[in-house]
Amino acid sequence: MQSETFVFFGIVGSGKGTQINLLMDVLKAKDTKEVVYVYPGNEYRKLISSETYVGNLIKDSLSRGELQPNFLTNTIFNSMLISNLDDTKHLIADGYPRTLDQSENFESTMQFFKRDKIKIIYIEVGREEAMKRNLLRGRNDDTKEGLEKRFDEYVNNVVPSMNYFKNKNNYEIFSINGEQSVEDVHKDIIKALKLVE
Repeated sequence: MQSETFVFFGIVGSGKGTQINLLMDVLKAKDTKEVVYVYPGNEYRKLISSETYVGNLIKDSLSRGELQPNFLTNTIFNSMLISNLDDTKHLIADGYPRTLDQSENFESTMQFFKRDKIKIIYIEVGREEAMKRNLLRGRNDDTKEGLEKRFDEYVNNVVPSMNYFKNKNNYEIFSINGEQSVEDVHKDIIKALKLVE
């Protein structure tokens, strides 16, 4: 199996993290290739807990559900690839790109790393269902107002950043119904990606 590149899109609460873990299990079972998992959100949390100058600068805006500056997110994404990615590894990107600027950066970065046939998995979940799931999760930063803001950011920035790749060579977008059971979402993803066991 050649090294694959997967990009996950989905509104907060769509179950992206769960589906990525399930996909990683499938990939590990298929071959011995390492999977490079790039999730800038995690790096931002690390930055905040480091209490550095940058960490303090982003702390408030992150808690308000605002997108971070493109240059910073691009830098985090690029440096993770520079440190970890080579042609023998699969790549999974989660929560990136989230703006048109980031999509352009993603495209040029993929060209540099000689990555083609990039598979975008879009887990579709409606606002109502996403709100219900997020409030059930009970994370302390998941307030109704904060979530509404994140949903708006998603519609205004993230969806256009995904649509940037529509009809582009080397990019294929798979829309998956995320309002099913975890197992059925997983089955649909595996089927769409032609990774059926």
